[in-house]
Amino acid sequence: MTTIASNLQRVHERIAQACAQAHRDVNEVTLLAVSKTFGPDAVRDAHSAGQRAFGENYIQEAVEKIQMLGSLPVEWHCIGPVQTNKTRLVATHFDWTHSLDRVKVAQRLSEQRPDGMPPLQVCIQVNVDGGATKAGVAPADALALAREIVQLPRLKLRGIMTIPEPAADFVSQKAVHLRAKTLFNDLRDAGLVLDTLSMGMTADLEAAIAAGSTMVRVGTAVFGGRARKG
Repeated sequence: MTTIASNLQRVHERIAQACAQAHRDVNEVTLLAVSKTFGPDAVRDAHSAGQRAFGENYIQEAVEKIQMLGSLPVEWHCIGPVQTNKTRLVATHFDWTHSLDRVKVAQRLSEQRPDGMPPLQVCIQVNVDGGATKAGVAPADALALAREIVQLPRLKLRGIMTIPEPAADFVSQKAVHLRAKTLFNDLRDAGLVLDTLSMGMTADLEAAIAAGSTMVRVGTAVFGGRARKG
C-alpha cells in the first residue's frame, strides 16, 4: 500500500469516527483531496486508492495537471480564488468551483461554460467569521448573491464554502462551523435548493463534521506537507 493510500485510509477512518460521534451517516460526507502543488503521480496514486474528487487552488497549475490526467475519471474542484482573467480556464476545465464571491465572476463563468459540458457546480464562499485576510462574502450578503447565481443558465448552485481563521480547540472550531451551518439552513429556508456545506480541513474536519459539513477538503493528511508557493 502506498503512503497516499495509507493516508487516505486514515482520513476515512477519521471521517467515519467523527460521523459516528455526531450520529451522522458516513455517506453524508464527501472527502475532497486537495492536490495543489502535488504532481500528477500523486493524483494517480490517490485515484488508484479509490479517491475520485480533487481540489486545486492554483488555476494555471491545475489546468496543466488536468490536461495531463485527461483520461483519468476524476472530478476537479477549484477551491482557490477566481479572478476575472481566469474564469474561462475554470469554466472550461473544472467540474466545481467553491469560491464564488462576486456576481461578475459568476456571470463570466456561466457565459464561458462550453455548451457540451454539464453546468458548473458552484458554492458561494462566505467569510463566516469576518477574518481580515479571508476571501468571501459577508454572511448578510450571501442570499442576494445566491439569488443572482441561480438565474445563470450554465451554473448550478450547490451550497456554501468557508475557510475560517484557525481556532484553538474543538469547541471553538465547532462554534465557528455552526455559524456556517446556521447560514446554510437560512438559505434553504429562503427557498434555495442546496445540498453542499464545504467546510473542514485536516486540522478541524472532526469539528466541521460535528457541525454539519457535507464535504471536507483535506490536503496535508492525504498528500503530506507541501512547500509554500511563492
